[in-house]
Amino acid sequence: MNEEKDLYKNLKPYLNCIDYTVSNESYEVMYNEQLDMLVTSPLPKDLHNYYKSDNYISHTDSKKSLIDKVYQTVKKYALGKKLKLINSFTSNSKNLLDIGAGTGDFLKVCQQDGWYVSGVEPSNDARKIADKKGIFLVDSIEKLSGKKFDVISLWHVLEHITNIHDYIKEIKNLLTDNGTLIIAVPNYKSYDANYYKEHWAAYDVPRHVWHFSKTSIHKIFNFHQMKVSKILPMKFDSYYVSLLSEKYKTGKMNPVKAFFIGLKSNMKAKAENNYSSLIFIIKKDKY
Repeated sequence: MNEEKDLYKNLKPYLNCIDYTVSNESYEVMYNEQLDMLVTSPLPKDLHNYYKSDNYISHTDSKKSLIDKVYQTVKKYALGKKLKLINSFTSNSKNLLDIGAGTGDFLKVCQQDGWYVSGVEPSNDARKIADKKGIFLVDSIEKLSGKKFDVISLWHVLEHITNIHDYIKEIKNLLTDNGTLIIAVPNYKSYDANYYKEHWAAYDVPRHVWHFSKTSIHKIFNFHQMKVSKILPMKFDSYYVSLLSEKYKTGKMNPVKAFFIGLKSNMKAKAENNYSSLIFIIKKDKY
C-alpha cells in the first residue's frame, strides 16, 4: 500500500548499527525527514528468526545475568505504574488488550485487579510461560477481529511492526469509541541515544524496524484520525538501556557509568520531555 511505501521514500543515511543480540550483522539506520523518524534497512526476510535467542529477555523470565536481574527488577516496579495508568482510564466494562504481552505478567496483574484481559504474543515460548500463569494469549491480532476493548496497550511493540499502517488500522477497529490506546516506544532523540550513538541498545536492529520521535508518533497517528492526548516518561528505561549500551560499547557492564548516563539523560530530558522511552496516550479523533 502507498502509505507503507512512503515510509521508505527519500531516506538519508543516519548511522550504522550491529545486531548484538543474535547475528552480529550490520544494518543501516536511515532518516525519514518528513516524519522525523529512523528506519532500519534492509530488513531480513526471515525477521522472525532474529527473536530466537536466550538473550531476548522479554520472551523469558530469566534472572541469570546482571542485565536479566536489572530487567526483571525494573519490570516488576513498572507493572504497578502501568496498572495505575490504565486504572485512570477505567470504564464500566474494563476490557484490556495487551499486544506483545510477552510472558503475561502485565495482564496477570491487571486480571487480579478486576480487568477482563486479552493478549497477543507471537512467541510460542513466551505464550507457554504465560499459560502457566493462567494467562491465555493468541498469536496474532487477526484472531480478535470483531471484539472491542476499552484500553489497548503496546509496551515497546510498535517499533517491531513491519506493516505499521495496516496494523494501526486493525488496532483502531478493536478500540471502543471512547477507548484509550497506550503506545510506549524508545525515543531516539534522548540524551542516552545521542551519547551511545550506534551502540545505543534501544536501536536493537533488525528487530526494531522503526525508531520514533515525538513528531513521528503524532504524524503517523494523525494520518489515522487519532490524536496524542498526553506524553509520559519511562524514567527507568534510561538506566537499563545505558547498562546494556555500555556492554555493547566497551564489552563490560560498567554499572556506575551506566547509572550516571541514565541519570544525566533523565535530567536533560525534563525541559523537552525527551526521555529514553516515552508513553503516548492516544484517542480516536471524533472531529
